[in-house]
Amino acid sequence: MDSIDDILGELPLPPYVTAEDVTFAVKAVTVHAAEQWPDGPRCRNDRAPHPCRLHRWGRRVLMERGLSQREIESLVAEQTARQP
Repeated sequence: MDSIDDILGELPLPPYVTAEDVTFAVKAVTVHAAEQWPDGPRCRNDRAPHPCRLHRWGRRVLMERGLSQREIESLVAEQTARQP
């Protein structure tokens, strides 16, 4: 974890995961995807060590909604393919 993660901790999950939360979570996981750097994987959006806080939050929300790791990967791949 990055030092800022040590200070701020994890983003809290919503009390009830709604369809809107799922939409935000998919966006977070897609936008904050890994990108290879010389010192290891970093977040494509904010260059924090991957997985960054928003990527982890998005995965936790999707898992809370009942998606498996495989389903999350499939969803991310589908969303990434749709981006121009």
